[in-house]
Amino acid sequence: MDAAFLADWLNLLLRWAHLIVGIAWIGASFYFIWLDNHLHPPLDPADAARGIGGEVWAVHGGGFYTARKFKVAPEKLPPELHWFMWEAYTTLITGFLLLCLVYYHGAEVALIDPTVMALDKWEAIGLSLCFLVAGWLFYDWLCRSAFGQDEAILGGLVALYCGVAAWALCHVFSGRGAYLHFGAMLGVIMVLNVYFVIIPGQRELVKAKQEGRIPDPKYGLMGRQRSVHNTYFTLPVLFTMISNHYAGLYGHEWNWVLLLMISVAGALIRIWFVQRHKGNQNPLVLAAGLVMLALTAVLSLPRPTVDIGPAASFAEVQPVFQARCQPCHATRPTQEGFSAPPKGVILESQPEIRARAAMINQQVWASRVMPPGNLTNITEDERRLIARWVKGGAQ
Repeated sequence: MDAAFLADWLNLLLRWAHLIVGIAWIGASFYFIWLDNHLHPPLDPADAARGIGGEVWAVHGGGFYTARKFKVAPEKLPPELHWFMWEAYTTLITGFLLLCLVYYHGAEVALIDPTVMALDKWEAIGLSLCFLVAGWLFYDWLCRSAFGQDEAILGGLVALYCGVAAWALCHVFSGRGAYLHFGAMLGVIMVLNVYFVIIPGQRELVKAKQEGRIPDPKYGLMGRQRSVHNTYFTLPVLFTMISNHYAGLYGHEWNWVLLLMISVAGALIRIWFVQRHKGNQNPLVLAAGLVMLALTAVLSLPRPTVDIGPAASFAEVQPVFQARCQPCHATRPTQEGFSAPPKGVILESQPEIRARAAMINQQVWASRVMPPGNLTNITEDERRLIARWVKGGAQ
């Protein structure tokens, strides 16, 4: 059986699984944050006497629900407790397998850009793993250090670290690979927060209750700190998961700045939603997030085109498409590793090419992200020739 065919199906299954478990994890996370921020003092004084700190009533799916949260723990633990952790762990597992398939197995296409940094496949993979591991280790050290005692200072240092990471990634990998790795780094931090801090703290709480001890409050405080970080990382991570569709951003000269601006916008919007749950939303926070998005769009506008020469005819540009584009974008691709044209884009006939002239110009000339990793060795003169053809109306 064709290896490219198997890779496509493996890609599909892993991506589907990653999406499913990711939705389960983020959905549960968002729900519990909403739940925590909507708690009210219990209606029944007897519940307060039993140590219940808050409750919330809801209606959904034709039924009424009530959820209660104890100030510390109930007098007696029930025979069964539901834990929320496997959604996070399986998100990391499926995500890493997908990373291996798309960005490691296909490093020449998705991860390496010789115009950014000349790397061989194993160098790129090694640097990728180092970023993911070092990202967690440094973040965890910050949280456990004296800086972690002050939320404002810690938040500033984490933001600064994210800025340095975004700059470094965009100067090592292709724009597409850099954006994905920025999100993967944050995603790894989120999952390991669950594995090393949040769940162990919860286990200690349960153990203390079983042994009749008073739980140490530090575990709850650490877990809450990491949970807050996780919720503000969520929207930037979700953006990077879809960012490979937007070459105008990751292929931009200032791609790392755009990445940080969208990440800040996502964090601000998430802050506003959390405030809204509590009923004290600040419209300025939402406005700041939306303004940041607008500024990102303005900054990503195509730069004024320099004088690229006279308009070119299709007869002049057709050999370039045949040599540089059609190896991948054909009904039956000839480029190794491609069993079907990427995204179903076929550039074989003149009508097919003309219909996508604007997209081709953006990908080949404006952002220079195609061909990926310059697999087909397109030259600067050939890129300019395509731009000249589009300038003349793609006739």
